[in-house]
Amino acid sequence: MKNIKPYLYAILIILTTTLSSCEVIGDIFKAGMWTAVIIIVIIVLIVIWIFRKLGGRR
Repeated sequence: MKNIKPYLYAILIILTTTLSSCEVIGDIFKAGMWTAVIIIVIIVLIVIWIFRKLGGRR
């Protein structure tokens, strides 16, 4: 489990090539403002958690 960085980079590359950001954000805001806010907050928290894990902080 120590060598997880390549897998995270692969997932990030796959997501960036398969999802158009404008498309995703447009669909989120069509679903409603509060849904969009909740999803954005969850995504930000996940990204922060990933960076803390990669940085070695606990």
